[in-house]
Amino acid sequence: MKGGKSAIGVAMMLVGLAAAPALAGPGEQALLASYVGNWRGESILQGGDKPEPFRCRLAVSPGNSGKINYTGRCTLVNMNLSVSGTIAYVDAKGQYEAVMTSNAGFSGIAVGKQGGNEIGFDLVERQKDRGGNDVAIGSRIFLVGDSIRVDFQVEFNDSGKLLTTSVPFAR
Repeated sequence: MKGGKSAIGVAMMLVGLAAAPALAGPGEQALLASYVGNWRGESILQGGDKPEPFRCRLAVSPGNSGKINYTGRCTLVNMNLSVSGTIAYVDAKGQYEAVMTSNAGFSGIAVGKQGGNEIGFDLVERQKDRGGNDVAIGSRIFLVGDSIRVDFQVEFNDSGKLLTTSVPFAR
């Protein structure tokens, strides 16, 4: 399913992000470090021909200068998507940044906004999927307390078809 591949790319674009050089303070470094570990999540992808199971794994490891690195993999039917990247706090800009690359041809940068114990990253991008279809991608990733959640949608501009899911991750 073309839409399924694009949807996975979107989800992982948020899960797998490589940020600019960072010099985070102790508080920001400690917050990012609290997400180090192995995570799993699953949900249902809606909007395709039928609802489909969507399963993901994410490994978060310490990086240099207070960054965290991650690698992830999601499975949809018989297809896998891999992502990798970095999340960092950039003191010079006073913001969290996440950058991601994936094996589905999607890549992007998202700025994180902090509110209490939550950091939310929004990513909106227009690209072509591997089939050459124009797609509008909207993704949000939330680092909240001891959990991670990824919400996303993919809209295929030529058909108007919309794929959505929300994936909660736990250790």
